[in-house]
Amino acid sequence: MTDLHAAMPAAIRRWHAVAEARDVAGLADLLAETAVFESPVVHTPQEGRAITTKYLAAAFQVLNNEAFHYPNQWFGERSAVLEFATVIDGIAVNGIDMISWDEADRITHFKVMIRPLKAINIVHEKMRETLMAMAAKG
Repeated sequence: MTDLHAAMPAAIRRWHAVAEARDVAGLADLLAETAVFESPVVHTPQEGRAITTKYLAAAFQVLNNEAFHYPNQWFGERSAVLEFATVIDGIAVNGIDMISWDEADRITHFKVMIRPLKAINIVHEKMRETLMAMAAKG
């Protein structure tokens, strides 16, 4: 066990396990019913476990590829900032996940920020395609 793992809050350890496995079903136990998701490309916060699950499931497909990793992480009492990096269609994507959780270690707020502009554009395009395909499946 590394020092980082020992210092890592339980909610973030759970997030890493779900994200690494791309475990959409595992989000049900990890997300609070009132979870809010803030996307880098959608103007309004998305409220509720169902819509947050939908966006995170799409992100598992779009961002969470073989290049995806978290090079840096910072932890607060009930919040964390996880810097991520990946490559999509040859474009380097760098961003952060800002995560807050409640006393039951359920995520209550998940905000994603991405840079540079080329990365935002490719993520926007791929997320739109993925969300549309998910909606078509029902």
